[in-house]
Amino acid sequence: MMKVFSRLLKLDRQHNEPIYRQIYQRIKDAIVQGTLPPDTRVPSVRALASEVGVARGTVENAYTQLIAEGFLQSRGQGGTYVSAQLRDAPLLPLNIVDQPEQPIAVNNALSANRVMARPFQLGLPALDAFPRAQWGRMMTKQLRGLTAAALGHPPAAGLPALRESIAHYLQLSRGFSCQPEQVFICAGYQSLLDLVVNTVLKRGDRGWLEDPGYPATQQLIREAGLIPHPVNVDSDGMDVAAAIRDCPQAHFAIVTPAHQSPLGVALSLARRIALLEWAEQQQSWIIEDDYDSEFRYQGRPLPPLKSLDRHGRVLYAGTFSKVMFPALRLAYLVVPPELVAVFKHRCQLRSCASPPLIQASVAEFIHQGHFYRHLKRMRHLYAERREMLAASLMRQLAGVVVIEQQAGGIQLLAQLDRRFVDSDVAARAQNQGLAIQAVSDWVLETNVAKDRKADSQNGLLMGFTNLTSVAETDRLVARLAEVIWSFSKEE
Repeated sequence: MMKVFSRLLKLDRQHNEPIYRQIYQRIKDAIVQGTLPPDTRVPSVRALASEVGVARGTVENAYTQLIAEGFLQSRGQGGTYVSAQLRDAPLLPLNIVDQPEQPIAVNNALSANRVMARPFQLGLPALDAFPRAQWGRMMTKQLRGLTAAALGHPPAAGLPALRESIAHYLQLSRGFSCQPEQVFICAGYQSLLDLVVNTVLKRGDRGWLEDPGYPATQQLIREAGLIPHPVNVDSDGMDVAAAIRDCPQAHFAIVTPAHQSPLGVALSLARRIALLEWAEQQQSWIIEDDYDSEFRYQGRPLPPLKSLDRHGRVLYAGTFSKVMFPALRLAYLVVPPELVAVFKHRCQLRSCASPPLIQASVAEFIHQGHFYRHLKRMRHLYAERREMLAASLMRQLAGVVVIEQQAGGIQLLAQLDRRFVDSDVAARAQNQGLAIQAVSDWVLETNVAKDRKADSQNGLLMGFTNLTSVAETDRLVARLAEVIWSFSKEE
């Protein structure tokens, strides 16, 4: 088998593609072609690294990506194998990036993994750049140190070590202080919002939502029996004055002040102050979703709204999905001191669904400084990858798209020429395997009758964090260009 792999892995060390990507691609191609059939055991990381003359971490990165996409399976001490799930599944075509017209027929498990890696996927950090070896050591350390006490019921509000690490991180990086007991660990954003709704809100409460805004928030609010009131977003963020004029008695507001989702603008200082004053006067709650504010490429990250809160009206929501990886399913909520008791009581009824092993590993990851170093590296990497996508769009679609000069974030907004309808373009692009989204699809459903011809509502949203080379980016943008120009041919 090692001889087979030696023939497969003809690496080009002069190529601009990273070595681990070459290993990943050659093994994947061999699986698709049938050279490596299902249930075939592949060489160990150590053995393959020695055979091809690369570092163990290089092979480990390639294997991790193949496992994440469903091509390989790790069986612990038994070794790593080509996934048995591929036995009865039609395989993906080779060079899927270059063959969008071919249908993708896979089983459900493999399809789920492929969706995660679709080109331009929103909300994904750079999965190829995450320090998986360090993370693995964190997990291993926690497993080796497992005690009998750790096997019992975990703390309902989250592990103390993680709550302490988050409180320390917020003080250093986000500019506000809180005590560990103010931090509540949740299993993702949906769980976090559910905790807020069931603790301080009730069915029938009306609240402000940014328009356009994150579709999942809209859906979760409606399913909770709350009534969303759309508030227009302009270059200064949510129009707080208009919200006060049209719906002054709202019980809550959900905002993304540092980097509005999806338009990328920051809530101006004047509007931040107005929002806080309204919340204090009405005794209403502000849920601040600080989902990707750490990734700012011009100057330091903006301070959160929470740092200006003097009356305890802001509930601060953070997540590790955008800065580490979404499979963690780990978010956190910081509440004012006077709400700690009521949130603690609610947590006793619902408990924290995030595994203690994950929580302890994240706490150690932060404590040892890996988290801060990773953020620093990602700011630089994302700035490069965003510029790479912007440059390719301007080369191939000049006069069709205008790139918004956003100061941060992990997605790019390209305003679309009025000759084209963003929702139509996005739908056709998605059919071709490109995970592009239309800004107009982020408009609140209660506002569908409003004029959608505003420039801010005719744009394409594209994730850029997992674009690894200029060549790959140019190929993907060329596919998008084909989609857009196909509408001109139909006229």
